[in-house]
Amino acid sequence: MTLPPLRLPDKASLEAILATLPSASADADLVPTLSAAFPGFDFSVARIDDDYWRDTRSVIRPDGTRVGELRPWLTAELAKDGGDVKAVWSRLKETDLQITEWRGTSAFVFAATGPAAADYIQIALGREIEWRAGPIVNRDYRPWGAQELLDPSWPRDKPLPDSARLVGPLYRLLDRAGGAFVHVRSFLDRCGRVEREKREAKRPEMERRVVRETGPRGVTRETPFLDLVPDYFEFVPREVRFFRDWEASSAGAQRVFTHWALDARDYCHKGEREVGFIPRPLKMPSDRLLMTPETTAHQLMDRIEAIDREIALPFGWFFLMTHGHWVEADVGLAIADALKAQRVRLPDPNAAVLLRWAEQTYGF
Repeated sequence: MTLPPLRLPDKASLEAILATLPSASADADLVPTLSAAFPGFDFSVARIDDDYWRDTRSVIRPDGTRVGELRPWLTAELAKDGGDVKAVWSRLKETDLQITEWRGTSAFVFAATGPAAADYIQIALGREIEWRAGPIVNRDYRPWGAQELLDPSWPRDKPLPDSARLVGPLYRLLDRAGGAFVHVRSFLDRCGRVEREKREAKRPEMERRVVRETGPRGVTRETPFLDLVPDYFEFVPREVRFFRDWEASSAGAQRVFTHWALDARDYCHKGEREVGFIPRPLKMPSDRLLMTPETTAHQLMDRIEAIDREIALPFGWFFLMTHGHWVEADVGLAIADALKAQRVRLPDPNAAVLLRWAEQTYGF
């Protein structure tokens, strides 16, 4: 019996589903609701502490009654006083009006679609709460321009108590750059195709390009660019290499999405399409691993093994290194040199991945 293909989520369906989640139980209901809407998928969710603020704010009274949206309401108040910022501030600071603001953090939902490293879907969400942020103006500081009234930043300098929560959490798609929903395998195919198309479009230019070098006797030599970079048209994007390296290494025994979220993007800038992602670790070591002149290869091996144990991922240090923050690239280069000199050892698959990376490094 042939089973029908799974119905992949789509933007419209996801937005409709998220709108049904009651704020009181949104955290608990998110995965079960998605599972009911898209049978056959085993959804999981990971949250990341990356605070952001929406530009939507409201004016409310102490009892919670909403007066209006902050910017249009304050624009009208400014008009009443002929645009006199000081007059508006003086008047409003004597009222009991308050402002609200939406604070959010990222959440990522994952579900496998097959056994390979890239066989999964990712949904990027914002988990947002509306808070009672404070009085409508800072009573201790007079704003010097209308923008300080219309877009006040001062309430954000302090955490808010839970009693200040008004609405939420609510979930919504974070479609900042076309990456709210991705089927990762299809996304990687797109990365490779767009890169190939960009390079093919430059083929006539690259075939004409030469690199000029002046020798010690002042003799200029011209070398065709493609002789120096013969694999220019076979370039593999870093995003694709990340997943290939994952599958080829010890990390491949685990799913990528249990350790990494992808800040995906697919947009046009100045007429050119940009497709890619920045990986974001879900599990981080307690300390950064930095290369110092006195650090030996054996000390580095001890440190990378400790990182792998801490994040519960074999060869996990390598992928943290490609991310660029937690492990310096010089660490990988030093270990690669030690491997070549047979002073240290790694499992053969991991050694092959590291040496290939050292020949042509990539990072995010």
